[in-house]
Amino acid sequence: MSNMDRLLDTARRNPNRVRFGDFDGFTVNITFDEDGDWLAHLVELPSVSAFSDSPEKAVDELRIAWEGVKESFRKHGEPIPVAPRKKNYSGQFNVRLDKRLHRALAVEAAQAGVSLNALVALKLATSTKM
Repeated sequence: MSNMDRLLDTARRNPNRVRFGDFDGFTVNITFDEDGDWLAHLVELPSVSAFSDSPEKAVDELRIAWEGVKESFRKHGEPIPVAPRKKNYSGQFNVRLDKRLHRALAVEAAQAGVSLNALVALKLATSTKM
């Protein structure tokens, strides 16, 4: 049984939601809705979606929809969206936060003998799946 078959089988048994595969790096989410249809969409581009009476057909329809979206971007000379997992990142970003939280984090970092950057990086790393 292929990975796709296993995931679709899981989707059939679990009417809530199953995430699987990627379309150019985008995550596909498939759900069974209250009307009895299977809905597949790209998590990072939720407007790209398709539905059908089976999860396999919904994914097939999503593939057709995604190809159509890409063709439309090409036709209009616009860049095709790139999935976040396919982008390169510098490892730096700025975060704006409440000054009281900033102070609390700075105090915690000082008490731990680490930089504020190291403390925040550790907190993010321990609360995020990589």
